[in-house]
Amino acid sequence: MTTETEPRRRTTSAHHARGFWSVAFLFAVTMAFASAPAPLYVFYVDEQGWGSFVITVVFATYGVGVAASLFLAGHLSDRFGRRRVVAPAVLLNVLAALIFLSTHELGWLLLARLLSGLGVGMLTATATAHLAELHRSARPEAPSTRSEVVATAANIGGLGLGPLVAGVLAEWAPRPLYTPYAVFAFLMVLGLLAVVAAPETVDTDQPGWTYRPQRVRVPADARGAYFAAGMASFVAFAMFGFFTSLVPSFLAGELDLRSHAVAGAVGFSIFGAAALFQVLTGRWPRRRLYVTGLVALAAGLLLVVGAIWSGTFWMLLLGALVTGAGAGMSFKAAVATVISVAPAESRGEALAGLFLMAYLGITVPVVLLGILVQYVATDPAMLVFGALLLVLLGVAARGVAGVRRTS
Repeated sequence: MTTETEPRRRTTSAHHARGFWSVAFLFAVTMAFASAPAPLYVFYVDEQGWGSFVITVVFATYGVGVAASLFLAGHLSDRFGRRRVVAPAVLLNVLAALIFLSTHELGWLLLARLLSGLGVGMLTATATAHLAELHRSARPEAPSTRSEVVATAANIGGLGLGPLVAGVLAEWAPRPLYTPYAVFAFLMVLGLLAVVAAPETVDTDQPGWTYRPQRVRVPADARGAYFAAGMASFVAFAMFGFFTSLVPSFLAGELDLRSHAVAGAVGFSIFGAAALFQVLTGRWPRRRLYVTGLVALAAGLLLVVGAIWSGTFWMLLLGALVTGAGAGMSFKAAVATVISVAPAESRGEALAGLFLMAYLGITVPVVLLGILVQYVATDPAMLVFGALLLVLLGVAARGVAGVRRTS
């Protein structure tokens, strides 16, 4: 009996391991596509005459799509299965890529960004939960560290690769508003074909289930930890949003740096630092990740505000790296916290709530900043933006300290 079940167990583990890496690849390339337009906005500005406010609206449309999807559909994979939610989520982004390839009209581009946001909102919590479950099945005796690192690196690392790849292709490949979207559309379809063979990890036989919008369910004694995780994610993603919406225009307009590769590299720097520090700190306890991450976020924010005030490129780049490191550590701790406190049957739902907080962060502060710069100069607007985020960082730090006192 042992000789028959052992090979079967190894085959099942290998199947789950292949599925794990297939989901990670698809997660990363879809997130990369979502952030790819960042260094390309300059082309639309030159071609269509857009101002910074229009760019903010385009970016906000994506954020609205993510938030709406997380609220309405981010938890559906707990009922219908991970693959059945991943597939339409990615197909929405493929459709968005086709729209980008077909037209440059503002209304259609807003639709494309909305569709991309809806798909990302469906994908983030689903793919994160799927990776955790596939890893547990492939390596049941191993700690969850690998799945946490891979999930957050695919998410944030993918967001960083998008501007870098798009910027390089826009700088040196032909048809800069065509080639990047075509490349990412191909990679998303390729990844989706691989994920079709990945094992399902959810029991979809749930009679009596009825649909309802997103509801976060965590144990009562874990709500303080959940709130701290959400607030840290809000601030981290607010900085991501700033670098993927307004920084490329700042580089071109204020510093006269019109290289699309440079714009993409600056966008990559914050996400790349986040992904790198998630890997480097993979064995750190959550408390240490939170403390170091929040301090780095505050320091990076001060550097970024100083760079905008002084018009100093190297300070902006240093601020991106420091901010990225802090965001990566804070967000990694947040995801690990939610996975640890949420019941298994509602893990996808709890993660969707965390990502909802994060994507409110990537949208609301940036939109407010975009509106503010229409009425006041960039310097005082950035001062208000920075002060707001510092206050929220203080709230997050107090929440983390409160969790420690009560644990």
